[in-house]
Amino acid sequence: MVGPILRSLWSSTRKSFSSSSPPLSHSRFFSRAFSVAPAAATAAAAASASSLDPSHLRNVAVIAHVDHGKTTLMDRLLRQCGADIPHERAMDSISLERERGITIASKVTSVSWKENELNMVDTPGHADFGGEVERVVGMVEGAILVVDAGEGPLAQTKFVLAKALKYGLRPILLLNKVDRPSVTEETCDEVESLVFDLFANLGATEEQLDFPVLYASAKEGWASTTFTKDPPAEAKNMSQLLDAVVRHVPPPNASIDAPFQMLVSMMERDFYLGRILTGRIFSGVVRVGDRVHGLRNKDSGPEKIEEGKVVKLMKKKGTNMVLTDCAGAGDIISVAGLSSPSIGHTVATVEIMSALPTVELDPPTISMTFGVNDSPLAGRDGTHLTGGRIGDRLMAEAETNLAINVLPGLSESFEVQGRGELQLGILIENMRREGFELSVSPPKVMYKIEKGEKLEPVEEVTIEVNDEHVGLVMEALSHRRAEVNDMGPVSGAVGRTRLCLTCPSRGLVGYRSVFSSDTRGTGFMHRAFHAYEKFRGPLGHVRKGVLVSMGFGTITAHALMSLEARGTLFVTPGMETYDGMIVGEHSRDTDLDVNPVRAKELTNVRAATKDDNVKLTPPRLMTLEEAIGYVASDELIEVTPKSIRLRKKYLDVNKRKAMSKKPKE
Repeated sequence: MVGPILRSLWSSTRKSFSSSSPPLSHSRFFSRAFSVAPAAATAAAAASASSLDPSHLRNVAVIAHVDHGKTTLMDRLLRQCGADIPHERAMDSISLERERGITIASKVTSVSWKENELNMVDTPGHADFGGEVERVVGMVEGAILVVDAGEGPLAQTKFVLAKALKYGLRPILLLNKVDRPSVTEETCDEVESLVFDLFANLGATEEQLDFPVLYASAKEGWASTTFTKDPPAEAKNMSQLLDAVVRHVPPPNASIDAPFQMLVSMMERDFYLGRILTGRIFSGVVRVGDRVHGLRNKDSGPEKIEEGKVVKLMKKKGTNMVLTDCAGAGDIISVAGLSSPSIGHTVATVEIMSALPTVELDPPTISMTFGVNDSPLAGRDGTHLTGGRIGDRLMAEAETNLAINVLPGLSESFEVQGRGELQLGILIENMRREGFELSVSPPKVMYKIEKGEKLEPVEEVTIEVNDEHVGLVMEALSHRRAEVNDMGPVSGAVGRTRLCLTCPSRGLVGYRSVFSSDTRGTGFMHRAFHAYEKFRGPLGHVRKGVLVSMGFGTITAHALMSLEARGTLFVTPGMETYDGMIVGEHSRDTDLDVNPVRAKELTNVRAATKDDNVKLTPPRLMTLEEAIGYVASDELIEVTPKSIRLRKKYLDVNKRKAMSKKPKE
């Protein structure tokens, strides 16, 4: 094998010399060929050492409120650094993210800029996915706080900024969307002063208060250190923002010479490699083939989970995953080879027996009970039907998502605790797409008892509506125990009012769809967890009664025609129904049992009205989020891959009447 390689190397080396040079003998060739090897090895070692140098690294998170332009900004930064972007919003890789236009999970990527390696983390903006922000701010040394120059800082801006300041980060303020016609230099100055006040109220240090400000249009792909709406052609790029990151974000303060330790912040599964653990290397260097083990903190001290070998080291470059041989302290890397450690655990060399401190997450605020679908139509659509399969799927979700807790309940049911109905709605939607059938209870708020006093989670709500809708919104929220903190006109918009309120989480469950219909789709509402406060008392009148089916079979148009006067229907002719299924909303406050499967009697008698054309009003077909917010405490949501149905918890009418006489909790 060596012979052919040396012959080809010999012939190519001889050809490389010109005819004027002296002939190359075999002895000269071997001395020259094999003297290159140590030099190449030395060069490779030097290159490896320079690539591991933490001074060339910058770890940055992009944090902001919903729809302020984080993911679009990440696209432009990737494109500026030469990455190939397959489509807009390339970082949103989950199918539900692309469908809904929101970011659900945090994602890490890296780009090269002027001899520096920038590890960028894209984070979600919704309050329900706040756990994704909390677990990644510990991985970075800096943050880009993106604020819409037209809207200013909102509820979630305060939440993500508080987390960044708590970890000692010094954010860079980026005022986005300055290309809008309504945005002027005065508007930007006003927003900047509002952000400064927010920093001060959150207890920022003198150094953090001295934050750099940049102006950008992520949509057009440029950023500037001075206010402008149309920068010159040579400056229409993101270079000034990338330079600001290199200049203002400190490199990781980490030692390459110490033993290897890494805190796991993200986790995913691969069919071929198994569990892939992603995190920031706290100290040392890791190479493919190293012996490592997983550790976790217990009350009794660090506990060893599993020992293994690093099979693969990977790093996200742009939109691609690239294999690497080694990685040094301060870098964010993905490791394959261990099957047991999960988020919050430490991966370290086998000599180290101390685990790194884990990230503290805010507690969950609502819970829902997931159980087996036991309706008469169960098993027709799904493939995963048993309690065991549902439990395994929920436990796997709890491993990858720290903001969700799963507790086993009675009779193959599981209590799932989370931050909001959107977060749990995404989980249910993913499960139904995977072929699961389940029944889901309405969301319940998680109360606390401190010093004998009942406390409940209260959220901070920011609402912007047209002036004519203020009365409707205020009335609806007063029934939901909201309290107004501030109210005033929106700067730069005529006929718009902004309301700042605090409202119990239980009062906001299901309010988003009511709000959209009250404001005819023109208002926007943002919410973020505020604090646990004293229980504000029972809610007022927030929902009417329902129309409950008392027949089994196919729904007929003839039956629905006579039911239309009773309220709003949720079903269409041809759908299947059963005893106890909810088919509509009653126009009054009480429930009404109806028969939607009644067919027209066939007779021999001719009549003028016999063949009247049935014309029905289009029904209100509920999405999963609307259903979660709609159901009452004695109702369930039946979720299958093909349909979402509402039903009573007890299907038998006599059992329902007996249970309704029992005192409520």
